Formats: sequence, structure tokens, C-alpha cells
Amino acid sequence: MNILSCTGVSMAYDSHVVVSDVSFALEAGDYMVIVGENGSGKSTLMKGLLGLIKPISGKIEFYGLNQYEIGYLPQQTVVQKDFPASVFEVVLSGCLTTKGSKIFYRRQDKELAQHNIARLGIDALKRKSYRNLSGGQQQRVLLARALCASERLIVLDEPVNGLDPIMTGDLYSLIAELNHAGLAVIMVSHDVKSAVQFGNKILHMEKKPLFYGAKEDYLHTDICKRMTGGEIYA
Repeated sequence: MNILSCTGVSMAYDSHVVVSDVSFALEAGDYMVIVGENGSGKSTLMKGLLGLIKPISGKIEFYGLNQYEIGYLPQQTVVQKDFPASVFEVVLSGCLTTKGSKIFYRRQDKELAQHNIARLGIDALKRKSYRNLSGGQQQRVLLARALCASERLIVLDEPVNGLDPIMTGDLYSLIAELNHAGLAVIMVSHDVKSAVQFGNKILHMEKKPLFYGAKEDYLHTDICKRMTGGEIYA
């Protein structure tokens, strides 16, 4: 059952087309990885899915899902990494996407935040300052925040960027566990070798799609071999 589809979507900045004629469908429980070189339109497409940029042509459709209730884990800036708030406050802020103009948290919001903190194994960090956490811990906090916004779909922009190999593997495994529990995932990544091990669908961008389909088919394409140095994964 589809929860999201793109049909012939194109996007532009100042009349300069940066995403051209993208079509795909995401089903409940899918894990789609968007890969491609820098400047290939990956992040622009993601912004379109989040409603931050409007397509100049084509359409993006949601089924039983509000576009503004997608869980989102963005790339962190230096300022965001130094954000002076507690872990609980950061996670709880994920509930704001569902509240419209209301800024008061309900008891249910606080319970949801606590649930996702426990779910991601960061309960011991709940009252610590976000700015004092390691990079891997911060990403877990932001993932918990994203889960407060949506239990159906999360969008991740280079979630392992800047993490060491151990933390990278840990975060990939955690995202895979959430996906196996039924959460749909869209992940933008330049780390093709690792990312394709977890996704079941691959969208390879170079402003327009060079490939869209099942991971098993992608692994045997020339473009995958070029991006991975010829390494093929089972």
C-alpha cells in the first residue's frame, strides 16, 4: 500500500532546474536510499518531499499521511550541535510538527517523548545537555525527535555524516531495526557501499533518475559498480 508517490516531479532554483522528471512510489515499511554525487539533486528532492520547495511540474501525493507530519533528521550544523537544551526538551520538540500554532505540550506529548527516549536507549541521557553529547548520542536524540513527529515515515539526510565507523554502524543498525518494526524510511546518503545494504529500494540521482528500483537489481548495474568500486553485496 503506497504512502507516498512522486510522478514526473521537477524542481528549480531561480529557473535553474536541479531535479528533473522524478517518479517513484514508497510503500509502508519500505526503506528507500537516495544516492548520487554531490549536486545531483538529492537534498533538493528531499526538501520537496518535506514541503519546503514546491515542484515546478509533476506532483507529490501522500496517502493517509500529512506532509507536515513526516519525521525529519537533518544534517547538523555547528550551531545545532551546540544547542543549549536538555535531551528531553530536544526530543519533545518533535511533537511541535503536529500541533499547528499551539505551543503547549500535552501529557500525551511528554509520554510520547519519554517512550521514544526509552526506545532508542538514551534514557540515561534524558536530563543531560544536548550540546555535551557525543556525535552518535546526538544523532540518537534527533532520531527520537523525528519519531515524535511521525510513526509512519522518517526522512534522514546523511545521518552518519561525521560519525566514526563504530557509531556509523550502530546508527545504521538502529535505523534498520526501526524499519523492520514497520517504519518507512527515506535516507539521503553518499555512502553507497553501506547504505545499499539496508535499503530495499534505490533511487540514484543525477538531477534526473539514473536508476529507480529494487536493491537487488541496482547491485548489478554498471552505475552501482562504478560508485562502489565494483563491490557487490548479497
